[in-house]
Amino acid sequence: MTVMARWRTRRRRIATTTVAGLLAVTAAGVAQVATGSAAAAASPSAASPSAASPSAASPSAASPSAASPTVTGPVTGGKGVPVVGATAFALAKVGYRQSEYFLAGSATAYQSSGTLGSDGKWTVTPATTAPYTTRIVVNRPADARKFNGTVVVEWLNVSAGYDGAPDWTAAHNQLIREGYAWVGVSAQAVGLNATKNADPDRYQALSHPGDSYSYDIFSQTGQAVRKSAGTVLGGLRPKKVLGDGESQSAFRLTTYVNAIHPLVNVYDGYLLHSRAGTASALSQAPERPDIAAPAVVRIRPDLAVPVLTFQTETDLPTGLLGYVDARQDDTNRFRLWEVAGTAHADAYTIGIAATDVGDGQGSVAAFNALRNPPTGAAGFSCAKPINAGEQQYVLQTAFSQLNRWVTTGQAPSKAPRLQITNNAYVLDANGNVKGGIRTPAVDAPVAKLSGLGQDTGSSPFCALFGTTVPFTAAQLHALYPSHEAFVAAWTKATTSAVNAGFILPADAKPLVAAAASSTVPE
Repeated sequence: MTVMARWRTRRRRIATTTVAGLLAVTAAGVAQVATGSAAAAASPSAASPSAASPSAASPSAASPSAASPTVTGPVTGGKGVPVVGATAFALAKVGYRQSEYFLAGSATAYQSSGTLGSDGKWTVTPATTAPYTTRIVVNRPADARKFNGTVVVEWLNVSAGYDGAPDWTAAHNQLIREGYAWVGVSAQAVGLNATKNADPDRYQALSHPGDSYSYDIFSQTGQAVRKSAGTVLGGLRPKKVLGDGESQSAFRLTTYVNAIHPLVNVYDGYLLHSRAGTASALSQAPERPDIAAPAVVRIRPDLAVPVLTFQTETDLPTGLLGYVDARQDDTNRFRLWEVAGTAHADAYTIGIAATDVGDGQGSVAAFNALRNPPTGAAGFSCAKPINAGEQQYVLQTAFSQLNRWVTTGQAPSKAPRLQITNNAYVLDANGNVKGGIRTPAVDAPVAKLSGLGQDTGSSPFCALFGTTVPFTAAQLHALYPSHEAFVAAWTKATTSAVNAGFILPADAKPLVAAAASSTVPE
């Protein structure tokens, strides 16, 4: 059974297991991750077109029209901290504060008005409504003067059976230093119920009618950010709101962008990180009839807002996520970034990021992982050392360039595609893939990096973690006759990536400093 088949199966059943340690937990790493059962479907009622449940519309730009939920909070009580897999350091150390709120209202499920085609030009209409109460976690600058005006709303990922925030975890240094506000929403039933089970006293009010309603919950979250900013953002005034999701959340956002965005126009742009070639169902049992997406789904070409799709090596081949069949050309509203040497999940996201406060030590640890890669994290281990390809630097650039795109109209850099032929990557002399976005990790390499090649190990998720094979001393000396030669090569590769628009200048200094502090070639 392929990884994609496993995930389709997981979405049809109650999640009963987690991958302990897949993500760090907030509040100084207090372990509060637990699993839960899918919510029983609430009794739905027929929906009629209105501001709360808009009718089919064209994808042209329009004012946000989703329903505005009731916002309560900040939430307190229970064990005292939000339950979410994310960074583990106290946000006060970096000038941020965290709060949590409940959103309650009536969510709409949708039905298709015709065939869901591969071109993404889907037409859907409201079907039924059901009550819900979910929660959002908000990270924002403590000093309002440092807020840059943009809010990133991340669809919390539930692939491990609980709510995780992989993009906040991987890109938090950029979001913090540029003053973004970040909102993570429990849009899906599995994550919400795991959260509720982890702290029943704090979350007893939460209820979810089923994932067919998740799309409107995501719409209403964006609307709450706009319309209830005085509460949700502590008085900060948002100028732009971005939708974001990684992995399974990106599958659902692909459906959201094609089907729901044209109806509600809540978000100003989207970052889809590590999506599959297909997309999530528009609706699903048990609460609604199954309306599956086709095997290949592209982003509709007539959107009025930009979409940046960010892909790793793991995401393209058929038999894994299969995105290679859904590739599409760049346009004035679409960019595809494929990053060489990276995996769907990696050493930074599951470990190093948890305590990286942006002081340069995280960059040192990330570089050291290239030479001494882990096989996993606390609670699970893969058969081979996992990928350490440093995608976090490019992901941070993706957020920066998407924000520039929606605020100024200047589109992100165009990226070359990874070279893949007959479902196999074309490799260079060092064993790293050719093409794609280049970083010093592949252009001044100290290891062979891949998004593939992982055996199962103790978890089926290992297939997503790729591999790292550190070069031997002989290989390193053949490439770099001295430490100075290596640092010069790494610096040149970093400069090239900055000039190409794929690494931020703010990240270049710690990247080079980490290499300089190493002993390569040992």
